[in-house]
Amino acid sequence: MPTLDKDYWETRYQQGEAQWDMGSASTALIHYCQQLDKKDLAILIPGCGNGHEAAALCAMGFTNITIIDIAQSPIDNFKANNPSLLETGCVKLICGNFFTHTQTYDLIIEQTFFCALPPSMRPPYAAHMHQILKPGAKLMGLLFNFPLTEAGPPFGGSEEEYRQYFEPLFAIKQLEKCYNSIKPREGRELFFILQKAA
Repeated sequence: MPTLDKDYWETRYQQGEAQWDMGSASTALIHYCQQLDKKDLAILIPGCGNGHEAAALCAMGFTNITIIDIAQSPIDNFKANNPSLLETGCVKLICGNFFTHTQTYDLIIEQTFFCALPPSMRPPYAAHMHQILKPGAKLMGLLFNFPLTEAGPPFGGSEEEYRQYFEPLFAIKQLEKCYNSIKPREGRELFFILQKAA
């Protein structure tokens, strides 16, 4: 079972070293979710960080969101920053390891979780995503599009590499350059939608 370095990520948050945090939800992810009519979809956001996407989804009327992070600090930050959302019950918070999480979902949103994992964990990531998606469900999000090196996180990658992980398990509905990335990431992101067979 893949393990995540809880102490490493907790230290990054406590020392204010969360450069991946944009301070708001990703435009590309929110644009996709705005097109979804079914507001009770079971949605997971793994490696959620401070949970900006979850807060935005609640504001859009989604009612069944789960966020999970290996570090406690971002979970505590979400609680402190979103007390009214916790009262509505639209978000369930979990401090734990994604790879041991077994609940199943209609939609999983990828936002800077994949790129934070050592590249050796990419095949287990794809396999576990497939395992916890319901038949016909989707994995959607953003992947970095710059050369993969040993320096990271974040770790980069390419469309060709990503296809190797996902094509055996999913129908690739979309995997292309993201047209509405935030400015610091323009030209460096791929938007993707994968679907598990029904």
